[in-house]
Amino acid sequence: MTESHLHRCQTGTVNDAPRVGTVHDIAELAAFYSEPPQGVRVNMIFSADGAATFGGRAGPLSSETDQQLLKILRGFADVVLVGAATARAEDYGPVRLTETQLAQRHRNGRIKPPPIAVISRTGELPTRLVSNPDQPPLLVTCGQSPARHDVVGDQRCGVLVAGEGSVDVVRAIALLRSHGLSRVLCEGGPTLLDELVNADAVDEICVTLAPKLVAHQPVGLRRRPSPLSMPTMLRLEHALTYQDYVFLKYCR
Repeated sequence: MTESHLHRCQTGTVNDAPRVGTVHDIAELAAFYSEPPQGVRVNMIFSADGAATFGGRAGPLSSETDQQLLKILRGFADVVLVGAATARAEDYGPVRLTETQLAQRHRNGRIKPPPIAVISRTGELPTRLVSNPDQPPLLVTCGQSPARHDVVGDQRCGVLVAGEGSVDVVRAIALLRSHGLSRVLCEGGPTLLDELVNADAVDEICVTLAPKLVAHQPVGLRRRPSPLSMPTMLRLEHALTYQDYVFLKYCR
């Protein structure tokens, strides 16, 4: 990417054209994500043939740069939202930030790393996620869930009740916002992404396109038709490449 092209990309000039080009390191890439929306930012990875997982996990699709970007996006967030199946499959633990990220958060009045908020009816959370009492997760569940009253043995976490028979994602986002957690980073999985899209609750989606073919991967049962009458249109903010990976960002 030339210096003049990069300047146009960063300033958003030239009729707000999408920022298209090649970046040369993670620092250059991260600069394009430094202003998270006051709402829901989704971060997902897909293979070149459209799969969200390989062997039930997103990890095999990822790269070192993609993993670094994931950690950088967490540093910008107030809370990390994830579905229970993804949290268990990827063995989620508390968010770990660099000293630089922590210092930046302190300057912005945020003392601790963002908590992990898990949407789950059963309350079955990964052991690693509840291992640090200084960084308890949030369980987002529904009124009919037994986890509302008994959070799985000795696990310690905050509980938010969003909905009665099932978790209402719109109510969940509103509850997080009422607790001062307005910058939500959703890391999936695909079922939670579907629910957020159906609820018209996605403000920005960051997509990493991996240069890998994995064949068809099941990503959950979708027996119910989408309530959307038409696909939701987004605006492409950037399409950046690094080591054969493509990093896309779309906004409302």
